[in-house]
Amino acid sequence: MQIQTPDWVKHAVFYQIFPDRFAKSQQPHKRLLNNAKWEDWNATPTLQGYKGGDLWGILEQLDYIQSLGINAIYFTPIFQSACNHRYHTHDYYQVDPILGGNEVFKELLDAAHERNIKIVLDGVFNHASRGIFFFHDILENGPHSPWVDWFKIEGWPLAPYTGDAPANYEGWAGIRSLPVFNHDNPDVREYIMEIAEYWIKFGIDGWRLDVPFEIKTPGFWQEFRQRVKAINPDAYIVGEVWRDSREWLDGTQFDGVMNYLFTGPTIAFTAGDRVNLEQVKGRDYKTHPPLFAADYAEKIEDLLKLYPWEIQLTQLNLLASHDTARLITIAGGDIASVELATLLLLTFPGAPSVYYGDEVGLPGGLDPDCRRGFPSAENWNLEILDLHKQLISLRHQYPALRIGKYKILYAQGELYIFARTLETEELIIAVNVGTETANGNIDCSSLKTQPHQVLFGTGEVEWNGKVVGLTIPARTGCILG
Repeated sequence: MQIQTPDWVKHAVFYQIFPDRFAKSQQPHKRLLNNAKWEDWNATPTLQGYKGGDLWGILEQLDYIQSLGINAIYFTPIFQSACNHRYHTHDYYQVDPILGGNEVFKELLDAAHERNIKIVLDGVFNHASRGIFFFHDILENGPHSPWVDWFKIEGWPLAPYTGDAPANYEGWAGIRSLPVFNHDNPDVREYIMEIAEYWIKFGIDGWRLDVPFEIKTPGFWQEFRQRVKAINPDAYIVGEVWRDSREWLDGTQFDGVMNYLFTGPTIAFTAGDRVNLEQVKGRDYKTHPPLFAADYAEKIEDLLKLYPWEIQLTQLNLLASHDTARLITIAGGDIASVELATLLLLTFPGAPSVYYGDEVGLPGGLDPDCRRGFPSAENWNLEILDLHKQLISLRHQYPALRIGKYKILYAQGELYIFARTLETEELIIAVNVGTETANGNIDCSSLKTQPHQVLFGTGEVEWNGKVVGLTIPARTGCILG
């Protein structure tokens, strides 16, 4: 079977936005709520507080997003919900009125498309909110409800708001506010398929699927793909799966997953023993123990062998998300760790994803602290911002960094060097995570050319036939072309 994935994803740089925290409109007369008790924008986030970010605010920041070189946005959920993160969906057909509703989303979608920026939405299809109409009807009418088979009811009465009695229905991760759909019910299955189709027809460019591995119904994701792709063959379908994902990346289901198998080793290599173990506790990606270059090379080689190349090119690669502490906090505030990891992210096969605020050094611990309000300009780290702009620009400039082959050239001690090659375009990327200058002699006989120009970073290059001698200062990296 020939695997087909959306070509545009291979050339995309994503920006992940948590809508309540990115931008609040500067034209408050447009908002539904003007006198709401918003949580202070710069205060530490709480589990239930809203800060009032909205889609009008994002519209007003499209110039900034475009200036980064971003050409795709992944939104965490935007549908109506009684929750600041909106993973508790009330109505899958309505954009939350606090964010601006369907009309403003359409305006944002059109404005983004005019700038050649794609939009991917978060689909939470394993479970809904206890406030969704169908479940509310069950709460009102018990076993007489026509929707009773839409959820996994185990007994009566239901107890959705108290822990003093059995819930009597399945909630995701045992959470009573998140009743799990009964996907074996054909009506439920059709309901979800029609939601997916509706928003693709509306104009979105793809779906990021929340905990898709929880849905065990045979053929569910195959049908999902068929129906979405029948409307838009270029729609991107990416699953939130943190581990080996071969089960879903066979060409019949997802185009990629959130590539935490890249995240963990990359942080372990670049941050090393700086990793704050409190900030990775209980997470499903391995950011510890520290890795040397040979260890990192082994993990990267294993990862690149795991899936077909067509899938590798449409993986969603990331260093942080709304589900993790931010990298700068994991690394104890060490800027070099952020910069080295970002260099590896922007030169790896697949679509890189930047979590809003990471590009300006926004800190944040585990949820909900990783969901802080986007900082005002005076609090930006301009060094990290400039690094992101440079690397994103280079990625757009050189196709080899997007779709070229990946070949490890050297991995000893704390120095890691690899090449990205596409026909006659060949680039060498070197990363020294050590605290001292590193030297390496690399056999480049497999390369057709001799990259001499330092396109990014600092380093000394000396060619001797097909052997290149590289000198890389401590805690830095470079790109040669």
